[in-house]
This record gives sequence, C-alpha cells and structure tokens, in this order.
Amino acid sequence: MLEVPERAPTRRVEVRRSKRRTRTVSAYLDGDTMVVLIPARMSAAEERKWVTEMERRLHRSEVRKKSPARRSDDALVKRCAELSARYLDGKPKPVSVRWVPPMRTRWASATPGQGTIRVSERLREVPSWVLDYVLVHELTHLLVPSHNADFWALCRRYEKTDRAIGYLEGLSAAAGLDIEGIDGEQGDSDQDDVG
Repeated sequence: MLEVPERAPTRRVEVRRSKRRTRTVSAYLDGDTMVVLIPARMSAAEERKWVTEMERRLHRSEVRKKSPARRSDDALVKRCAELSARYLDGKPKPVSVRWVPPMRTRWASATPGQGTIRVSERLREVPSWVLDYVLVHELTHLLVPSHNADFWALCRRYEKTDRAIGYLEGLSAAAGLDIEGIDGEQGDSDQDDVG
C-alpha cells in the first residue's frame, strides 16, 4: 500500500538575525512558533530558503520521534511484544491491545484478569518514548495489578519512566485535563506515581 507522506504543519515563523552568527543556521520550536536563527548578513532569498529547509528538517524530526505503534492496534500489539521481551522478560502477553476514544480520566488501562490493554487516542501523537512508557506501565499491570513496590521495581526497568511521567503530567496540565495518572488511580502507594 502506498503511503502519502505527512505534510509539515503550518506554523508561525520567527527569524532572528545575529551578527555573531557567521555561518550556521539553526531552528527550534517555541510552542507553535518555529524560531530560525540565521547570520545577519544573509539575503532575503537565503532567509526564505533556510526557513523552508529548517521547517522540513523539524517536521522530519518530529515524524521520526512518533512511534510506529500509533498507526494501528496491530502495531500496538507488536510494540507490546517487543517491550515485554525487553523489559519484563516476556512474561506479560496481552490478549488484546487497542486504541480507544479519549478516556476522561486515564491515559490507558489494563484488565489483568482478561489480559487486555486499552490506550487513549490522546497518546497517538506523543513521542515514542512516552508511548513506550505507557505500554510498559500497562504490561506491568498484567503481572502486578496494584502500584506497589513490586510493580514499580518492574516498571522502572524502562529507563525513561520518570521522564515520561513528567511529560504526561505536563501534557495533562497544559491541556486542562483531569488525568492524574496512567490508570486514573490516585495515591495508592508510597510512590509519587502517575498511574
């Protein structure tokens, strides 16, 4: 099947010229604004060329960071198998893993007795390392249902756990969501957890 390439999002552009900058051009995102840093001596034509190029590079970088698991339920199942093998000795084997419409108070949930995992559509566009954390978190629940010390010992095998928790807390706050943690559970362990 032929895939149509994603187009770069239209965003506000701010160009900053610097006399100290002599050759290099760089860019970064500041919210919805792409800030492009260029040498002061550049012509308007060179500026346009570099703005276009930096927008292309940033877009390509953003697309690369998104998980292939965001594409389908089958891709989620495949990613769970990889993460289970890598971080949890292949022990959790979910019966089903699927994307579901945005949940009101959760990012994802697991039902250990049924071996199912549901992941909120809100997470389709997060960086791959954040989605991986959510999947490891839910896979761990298939082994340990509560957020006790055993749960966190297994879950923290994923090296970006704390970073991903912070990302999700920030995402929830920025979007004005009432999502305390991954599973919507609050404070059932001594850990300062997000689900």
